[in-house]
Amino acid sequence: MSIFSNLNSQRKALIYMFLAMFFFTGMIIFIRKSSEQLHIMEVVFLRTLLACIIIIPVLGVAGFHNFKMREPKLFFYRAIIGSIGMIAGFIAFSSIPLAQATAISFTTPIFMTIGAAFILGEFIKARRIIAIIIGFLGMLIIVQPGSGTFSFGVSLAFISALAHSGNGLLVKKMTAKESSNAIVAWMVILLIPITIVPAILVWEWPGPETWVYLWLLAIFGTLGHLCYTRAFSLAEVTGLQPLEFVRLPLTALLAWLIFSELPGYWTWIGGIVIFSSTIYITQREAKLNKSTVANANI
Repeated sequence: MSIFSNLNSQRKALIYMFLAMFFFTGMIIFIRKSSEQLHIMEVVFLRTLLACIIIIPVLGVAGFHNFKMREPKLFFYRAIIGSIGMIAGFIAFSSIPLAQATAISFTTPIFMTIGAAFILGEFIKARRIIAIIIGFLGMLIIVQPGSGTFSFGVSLAFISALAHSGNGLLVKKMTAKESSNAIVAWMVILLIPITIVPAILVWEWPGPETWVYLWLLAIFGTLGHLCYTRAFSLAEVTGLQPLEFVRLPLTALLAWLIFSELPGYWTWIGGIVIFSSTIYITQREAKLNKSTVANANI
């Protein structure tokens, strides 16, 4: 631990980011394993319930006064949009190749950029528009419309990415007034009443092995988000964003070892194209933010 504490902030952030990618990849694996016995709606509910049991005591150490909601409606909007993204994403990860679903998830920053223009009124310059178009070309490479590869699971993967982009925009707006503890905690709390009804309709008690997968799903998801948040608190987005691509080869490797899934080469090509586009968009966003701060300080 002393070796880690002596590292500079950038190196610590890289370690946290690699850990986050590992935990997120493991989370995807346990979604698939849990859904082998249980209906996906029950998996969504139990993942939320178990994550709540894990994360509330952890965040409570900082003091429960940090959980106050200053604009409650934003928390409810986020819970609704987040539930759509989670349900669509879980179904996608349980029904299409994991590497393909992971590659499609890279479109979230692209949707966020478009949403920022239409919802937040942010101006998009020509170069970012070109990057968005390239990102959509990457999506077409993966799904290949007209080839018969486009499926319900693929469409849900895109819906999940779209919902997560809306979620990200809400978080961006909420961080101006709300504490990070409140944003994280109330998300899992509010998801419980939203997801419990559909779970009850298909309920069956998990077996011992499935309970292990469900707990690992909740633990990996929680640790992933904590490491992810910690990484971005120590370093700039532009320095860490490229590491998100680690999820694609790691997911492909585990999917091959555990489920005998081999991703097609179009998934790799499309994933690289989409991720290159998102990297450019992220870097442009960071430069614009620096420019805005510099001008404000003049």
